[in-house]
Amino acid sequence: MRIAIPHELTREEVRRRMAGSSDQLKDYVPGGMADVETDWPNEDRMRLSVAAMGQEVTGHVDIEDAQVVFNVTLPPALSFFGPMIEKAIHKGGTKMLDHRSGRVAED
Repeated sequence: MRIAIPHELTREEVRRRMAGSSDQLKDYVPGGMADVETDWPNEDRMRLSVAAMGQEVTGHVDIEDAQVVFNVTLPPALSFFGPMIEKAIHKGGTKMLDHRSGRVAED
């Protein structure tokens, strides 16, 4: 699953906001019961792993000049929930980027 979220920020500002909000990722998971791990293999990619309800979702987030792209792999047991997960990622990703000091471009 690929979810692109447009932005009007510098890459540095996107990195700062994402790194500063990564501890809040579990709050964006429906049901609120999740274990989230992140790391940065390079400055423009954040890897993530989300474990919830006996399932694990893995992926990465690529920071680009005009968008942030979430690439997520769903296990077969969660594929039915794909549209709901995509909506949650879009909402949570937008919220991570959007706060008082900047604005995310609207779709």
